[in-house]
Amino acid sequence: MSITSIVRPLFFKRQKEISLFAERGEEIQRQVLATLVNSASNTEIGRKYRFDEIKGNYIKFAERLPIIDYEGVKPYVERMLNGEQNLIWNSKIRWFAKSSGTTNDKSKFIPVSDEALQICHYKGGQTSIATYLNQNPESRLFDGKALILGGSHEISNLGGHYNCGDLSAVLIQNISSVINFIRVPSKKIALMSEWESKLKEIARTTVNENVTNLSGVPSWFLVLIKQMLQENGKQYLTDIWPNLEVFFHGGISFAPYREQYKTLIPSDKMHYLETYNASEGFFAVQNSFDEQTMLLLIDLGIFFEFIPLEEVGSDNPKIVPYWEVEQGRNYAMVITTNSGLWRYMIGDTVKVESLNPVKITISGRVKHFINAFGEELMVDNAEKGLAKTCALTGAEISNYSAAPVFMSEGSRGRHQWLIEFSKEPESMQEFAQILDKTLQELNSDYEAKRYKGIALEQLEIIPARKGLFEDWLRSKGKLGGQHKIPRLSNSRDYIEEMLKLNR
Repeated sequence: MSITSIVRPLFFKRQKEISLFAERGEEIQRQVLATLVNSASNTEIGRKYRFDEIKGNYIKFAERLPIIDYEGVKPYVERMLNGEQNLIWNSKIRWFAKSSGTTNDKSKFIPVSDEALQICHYKGGQTSIATYLNQNPESRLFDGKALILGGSHEISNLGGHYNCGDLSAVLIQNISSVINFIRVPSKKIALMSEWESKLKEIARTTVNENVTNLSGVPSWFLVLIKQMLQENGKQYLTDIWPNLEVFFHGGISFAPYREQYKTLIPSDKMHYLETYNASEGFFAVQNSFDEQTMLLLIDLGIFFEFIPLEEVGSDNPKIVPYWEVEQGRNYAMVITTNSGLWRYMIGDTVKVESLNPVKITISGRVKHFINAFGEELMVDNAEKGLAKTCALTGAEISNYSAAPVFMSEGSRGRHQWLIEFSKEPESMQEFAQILDKTLQELNSDYEAKRYKGIALEQLEIIPARKGLFEDWLRSKGKLGGQHKIPRLSNSRDYIEEMLKLNR
């Protein structure tokens, strides 16, 4: 009898809970809201908005609390780091997940409560396994080890008893000792901050393990896989880990990497399961091999609301709860969590693919961005980076657009910038170097991915001929003041059209 067959029944309860989403979704979400409001009723924010009067009443909740982003929660974070508690959540916040910054900050620090660790993040991971086992009755998942590739920041102290790190590092630091018996690498290696050494140690210590499953970001794992194959003189990952059967992936789109993974792991028993988790919470998981959609997880201490995409940015946008979303529509997602984020707009946009239960796909970000490698480069980063680079080089720019160049067999990924200069720099190479360095200063996630060029090479500058962008707009029938060039795109659709005209 395999270990997996013994362990499998432990996940039956979770599978049954998930099955209730279809018929009891509204009831479950209303109960989550009531629990969150009641838990925080005696906090500073609870007293400010009179949570004791709201209880589980969604209409009162929506009327009293405003929609916020990180700038709205940042003052509370700063006070918590100075020792104050009971501000936005009733239990002590000891951990903060460090993620890419906002307009005003290189990094942002998302509070992570003990409840969020246990009820949201870890239970989200348990749900991923439960849904996978439910789909694969032949699985021998627990007969081997899980290789978890974590983040780029080691755990660091923020003063007093407060610590921070990438979410993955926070989760590994707090994970149950029992789980450590079935995962690799060791905690010491997993929490290493120097990526080059970390990848070498992971490759060295896991090559002889019986790895059955992987968890992490596709771009980073591709770097590790290629390194392992090169160091061991193997062509396929299954030559090293013949019992590999599933990759739990998330963080960025898997689409650009899917074919590369199929080439490197040519196994009929290999499966790929997408998860949607972030510093703010664990939101969804793919629960069918046949559908590229994810089941919204509505019982992990997160209350979901949605703003129709066309109303984002309006003075009085329509906001709907979980039970009022419409199939086929794109929404900006708003969350209220058991870490004290209240009506927090995380910046992601999702498309509702089906109802009862609600299943979604990630459709993008509220703002233009590049997140092909987990770098989350925002337009604000780009604008500030270009301004500083122009000031240092004497160059002047009239238009630009940028997109990723995805990893290929012979090269790592990079960003490609198509720039129309009204005054070119003396050295295009120097311009590229300064812009690349400046973006690293502005964005900690871009900095991490650029470290020693392990996953992301220096950006590339392609000079655009005069009038290129106007010609592109004209070709789309959009020439005019109300139509704008897409500054950053997570796909190459726009830039490929522009490059064809750049002759």
